[in-house]
Amino acid sequence: MTGEQHNLTPTTPQTPPPTMGSSNHDGVAPHHGDATHDVRHWHPATQAVAAGRPPRHQGAPVNPPIVLSSTYVSTGTPGPNELLYTRIDTETWHPFEEAVAALEGAPVPGVVFGSGMAALASVLSQVPDGGTLVVPRHAYQVSLGFAEDLHKRHGVQVIKVDIDDTPAVLSALNGAHMLLIESPTNPMLEVADLPTLIAAAHQAGATVVVDNTFATPLLQQPLSHGADYVVHSATKYLAGHSDVVLGVVCAADHQRRALVHNYRTLHGAIAGPQEVWLALRGLRTLSLRVNAAGANAMVLAQRLAEHPQVAQVRYPGLPQDPGFATASATMSGYGAIIAIQPTGDAHSVDRMINALTLWTPATSLGGVESTLERRRRFTTESLTVPENLIRLSVGIEDVEDLWADLDQALRRITSESA
Repeated sequence: MTGEQHNLTPTTPQTPPPTMGSSNHDGVAPHHGDATHDVRHWHPATQAVAAGRPPRHQGAPVNPPIVLSSTYVSTGTPGPNELLYTRIDTETWHPFEEAVAALEGAPVPGVVFGSGMAALASVLSQVPDGGTLVVPRHAYQVSLGFAEDLHKRHGVQVIKVDIDDTPAVLSALNGAHMLLIESPTNPMLEVADLPTLIAAAHQAGATVVVDNTFATPLLQQPLSHGADYVVHSATKYLAGHSDVVLGVVCAADHQRRALVHNYRTLHGAIAGPQEVWLALRGLRTLSLRVNAAGANAMVLAQRLAEHPQVAQVRYPGLPQDPGFATASATMSGYGAIIAIQPTGDAHSVDRMINALTLWTPATSLGGVESTLERRRRFTTESLTVPENLIRLSVGIEDVEDLWADLDQALRRITSESA
């Protein structure tokens, strides 16, 4: 992970694209933080705590307030960056947008959305009608569903690739308009060679979008490798408590940010102020949570690799994992998601999951609690995902309790088949 961060003090672009609601509004939020408070020199753990705070003065609040207002006082022609109507902008979004941008090393504030899919749609929708979109074969199933929708409604050619097969990805980039990268992928945990793929995509004239939800900006910063956009389902690790649904996009420059801000305004894909405030509160402990969950995941992955009822483990932190070398070169940690294939079939895996008492069977991931699910229970999941594959999202509980629960449930596979 690069230690360099960009100054988040907003500047006015030379020729901003028009944005709904103001004749000269590029979507760059005016800063409500202390302009003299530069977070670039701090470590990411400090940035997560300190970025997006209110200005310091006697009697000022430590935390930014929630502003519950749908509209703002305004007469005459709106000025640049003037708050006008909450579908366009509201100051309650700004601290979270600033904090995530600081962590991702973005030169401009992020753009928060009402969900991770709304955030992803704002960038994938930039592929022109009849254009070409390259996507991972194994990715979040709804992301692939959105790509398929672009194909059906707009004639977009969707090329699926194994994102960890660098030569195959490079071959697919010829004539592509956009490359979507997940790394590690959901749910197979394949790891992409970000620097190589991003450079090749740009050489081919393609825009690069990286879904950084699994890794978080603490483990990798795709913008530092030249990505055009970084997307997060903030529902997951950024908010971290399974209590909000949000998305966020960080852009490499003002012009790209203006495009996604304009999309949010036109499509009404906005987030509620209370949800964004909760996400910012969750973000303050991001480093603690990611470190604790990652440490637990490493222990569990090592033990699962030796378990008699586990046929295969995918975790990029294991030396024997196919993604280990790439992850070690491009990431500063290995995350807290594990994929396993127990020795039984889908039905025995379902029974094993039902035997758990601490782990929660649930979709989504990245909360403080440990969750898991058999991904092929969804008929929309990629057919190349094994029927018995379980995706585990490791939380911050005591690792011995997590292991004891997994071990007793896994051993039921053998006892019930005997």
